[in-house]
Amino acid sequence: MIDQPKDIRKGEELDLDKLKAFLSENLPEFSGEIAVSQFPSGFSNLTYLLKSGNKEYVLRRPPFGANIKGGHDMSREFKVLSLLKPVYPKVPTPVLFCNDESVLGAEFYMMERVKGVILRGRPPKDINLSPDLMKSISEACIDNLAALHTMDIETSDLNSFGKPEGYTQRQVEGWIRRYYKAETDELGSMNAVANWLEEHLPLQEQISFIHNDYKYDNLVLNPDNLSEIIAVLDWEMSTVGNPLMDLGTSLAYWAQADDSEALKPFSLTWLPGNLDRAQFAERYGERTGFDLKNLVYYYAFGAFKIGVIIQQIYARYKKGLTQDPRFANLIYAVKACGANAAKAIERDKI
Repeated sequence: MIDQPKDIRKGEELDLDKLKAFLSENLPEFSGEIAVSQFPSGFSNLTYLLKSGNKEYVLRRPPFGANIKGGHDMSREFKVLSLLKPVYPKVPTPVLFCNDESVLGAEFYMMERVKGVILRGRPPKDINLSPDLMKSISEACIDNLAALHTMDIETSDLNSFGKPEGYTQRQVEGWIRRYYKAETDELGSMNAVANWLEEHLPLQEQISFIHNDYKYDNLVLNPDNLSEIIAVLDWEMSTVGNPLMDLGTSLAYWAQADDSEALKPFSLTWLPGNLDRAQFAERYGERTGFDLKNLVYYYAFGAFKIGVIIQQIYARYKKGLTQDPRFANLIYAVKACGANAAKAIERDKI
């Protein structure tokens, strides 16, 4: 049941000699021979498990070949975890940050390993994901997002992350630029959605600390009670900004049974029992009290943004900067994201 690593993918190996030398100097309690394996899921930063004796840590580093300005900032993610931990305990404890790129070719950080169940693209073999269980997990997921967005950030240093004024406009303009910079195929739906987003920008009303990649495979569930979230992972894109942008991204990741098959490998939200996107939004609105009158806009933005993220990964694959075979057909997921956003705009509902 516990999420387990596997053998390291070709081309993503770590220099163990340099790593051991660095750790012997900076983390002496973690010494001796180190066994390294890799968590195989995820499409952005690379995540490894380090074991020595009875100690275990997780190491995060940027993907090989990535050169995306403003992304994969390991120092920022480490600092976020350090500031979040005292006020939001559902994060792993950060342990060590390395800014010396000569060690592994990039900055990286280490954190404690939180053992639990992670719902990735395929149902775990040893768990019966019944409709009742999926309903309770989906409700816990939504409630936890609402709790994050209503957390008091004024009494912590978290409000130093990001510039909330003008956040929505900057995000829309930034993700559109990223898309055209990484474009490999001309997709009419993505182009049309980009134009619509620029022309219908809503006023920003709420400010919260937001995750920006909140979905099932970034949640660690208690093995003894799967409806309990014990940790939230991957805070790479977190910031202070408009929580409804975060909501829109989560809704866009929330694949339903009637969605394209290209989107279903990213989540298990399409399984029977899960609340659908409309129910997700309704429950979130009840928990937060936020006005969701512009929900279609935020959902369309979320779908476009996910399409851009996938497009950037696909572009790296097309350029030969990564050889992960999972990336070969990602263009179909980009098309599906654009289609979902365009359909929501046309129907004026998510």
